[in-house]
Amino acid sequence: MGTEPEKLWDGRFSESTDAFVEAFTASVTFDQILAAFDIEGSIAHATMLCEQNIISTEAFEEIRSGLLGILDEIREGQFTWSVALEDVHMNIESALIERIGEVAKVLHTARSRNDQVATDIRLYLRHAIDQILDQIQALAAVLVTLAERETETIMPGFTHLQVAQPVVFGHHLMAWHEMIQRDADRLRDCRKRVNVLPLGAAALAGTSFPIERARTAELLGFDRVAENSLDAVSDRDFAIEFCHAASLLMMHLSRWSEELVLWSSPLVGFIELPDRFCTGSSIMPQKKNPDVPELVRGKAGRVYGSLMSLLTLMKSQPLAYNKDNQEDKEPLFDTVNTVRDCLRAFTDMLPHLEPDRDAMREAALKGFATATDLADYLVRKGIAFRDAHHIVGRLVGIAIQSGVDLSQLELSTMQAVSDKIGSDVFENLTLEGSVNARAHFGGTAPSSVKDAIARAKEDR
Repeated sequence: MGTEPEKLWDGRFSESTDAFVEAFTASVTFDQILAAFDIEGSIAHATMLCEQNIISTEAFEEIRSGLLGILDEIREGQFTWSVALEDVHMNIESALIERIGEVAKVLHTARSRNDQVATDIRLYLRHAIDQILDQIQALAAVLVTLAERETETIMPGFTHLQVAQPVVFGHHLMAWHEMIQRDADRLRDCRKRVNVLPLGAAALAGTSFPIERARTAELLGFDRVAENSLDAVSDRDFAIEFCHAASLLMMHLSRWSEELVLWSSPLVGFIELPDRFCTGSSIMPQKKNPDVPELVRGKAGRVYGSLMSLLTLMKSQPLAYNKDNQEDKEPLFDTVNTVRDCLRAFTDMLPHLEPDRDAMREAALKGFATATDLADYLVRKGIAFRDAHHIVGRLVGIAIQSGVDLSQLELSTMQAVSDKIGSDVFENLTLEGSVNARAHFGGTAPSSVKDAIARAKEDR
């Protein structure tokens, strides 16, 4: 790489850094992703220094112009990153000195890498959360559109993975919609604690210069300023909180994935996934593997791991900043990338999901899915629910022995168990009768699902 760049902190050292230690302690291979945010923060810091008469207007103009030029180089892929300069901050500062000369050195007045990196990460994560929120709403729109198409499609609802009661497919999809709206709420709430400015805390104790932190916060769009300088440089709660919210989001996507994998199996056959989101087998030519939902399901564990990494990273750190915190970035960056990729995969895949409505209906006819409706029918005839439950249980046993569904039992057979059962009972044993009977807020009746869809559209 030619002559080793001069380090900006080596004044008190009498020997060069060991080559292995230099590589071991460097972070530029992964923290260069922060470059644009680092430059944004530096320009805001320089603006404030100039307005406070800490640096001259001429110095500010040169610094601003030089930083924007470096940003262009980075975006065009023309910037040379040096491991010897350790991190994104020192690489940019060194390049600025090379570009505009000694005047660049005043930029670091009233600032430390400690508050600088804390600011960069918050700027990065705020941007990432905004992107993820946009992706969640795009996925939510896909779910609403799909649910609207399937408000009349009857499928079995499950508990314990056993057929429980009939529901409509649109209702099931709107359950997914509810999950990701909670995820969006958590991320919006997390963003409030991300959007706090640490810059001005310097290394840990603040600075002796007459800075105006509120102005820097205004320039960078932060809601408020971190109040305690020690906490400002060492706090990573916001990153842990984000990874927690991301873990819940991934848990939801993993649950969806599990259902898609099950439903697309020929043994179930509820749905067909688009070919372009599946892969084949190297040995079995008939296979169509649901690799995308399987990978999303697997990547949930990756995000959980990042959450545990950050919790473990922080659990024993004394105040204030410690080098350990260099290890916060890779788990955080990986979580952001993983969540974005998984949301994109679902948003692209779900519009092309093809349900087999006949297979869903056939499955709903199995497992005595309308047994609860029969119990409810008996309650309306004046029988206490516990007694009605027992009567229906006996009828289910008879149906099992006879190899038929409840709706196929003879009326006389049912009346032999309860004389409260009349010929009108069969209206309550149809799939349509079952779902239509649940026409309340949050119920599975097509009318209720349509209402839920309308509310979702209004909330966009």
